[in-house]
Amino acid sequence: MTRRTRGLTVSPPSHGEDMNSGREAYMDEASAVSTLLHAWGRGDLHARDDLLPLVYRELRRQAVRYLQRERVDHTLQPTALVHEAYLRLVGQERVAWQNRAQFFGVAAQMMRRILVDHARTRRAAKRPDRALRVTLNDHVAAVAPRDCELLLLDQALAELMLLDPRHAQIVELRYFGGLSEQEVAAVLSLSRSTVTREWQSAKAWLYRRITGGRSRATP
Repeated sequence: MTRRTRGLTVSPPSHGEDMNSGREAYMDEASAVSTLLHAWGRGDLHARDDLLPLVYRELRRQAVRYLQRERVDHTLQPTALVHEAYLRLVGQERVAWQNRAQFFGVAAQMMRRILVDHARTRRAAKRPDRALRVTLNDHVAAVAPRDCELLLLDQALAELMLLDPRHAQIVELRYFGGLSEQEVAAVLSLSRSTVTREWQSAKAWLYRRITGGRSRATP
């Protein structure tokens, strides 16, 4: 609908304009986050503190996604998971932060470790009723997992890290970080096609390992 205001014709933005505005906002936010990360890496603690308001929403989204995969009676809440992960992040000494994608990839790894520790503690206390479940499919970064236990996946990833660290990194960033293949490529300084190929190869190896295949051959 077109509207006239004081002699001016005002039209609502088109779908393309909405997409461009959203893309520009994302780039502005990503640039601000990267600037603060670089300053933090140089030891600027004010930049570290200024970073939290910019990244909190995405960190909480990651935490919610993780906990949706958990059993319904999980004692951890998204806010608590975010806070513990952030405390671990800020406790690191002089990290060579690169960009927004790397930061959220590391944050996802922190959350995974917290939940793995939590699962191990629970297993040590009593036999779990319903373990955290994961799935390895083409929409692995978006679909709530259902097919294998978190601790089993963690063990398989540890084995993959020994066999092929880059494959394991790609799995962590794609699956646990929810990064796109393009973002993973930027973090690891690889081509998009390389990430696509190695992501598929790593998923196939993990599937065989988790479903009973004991082959330790490099993926």
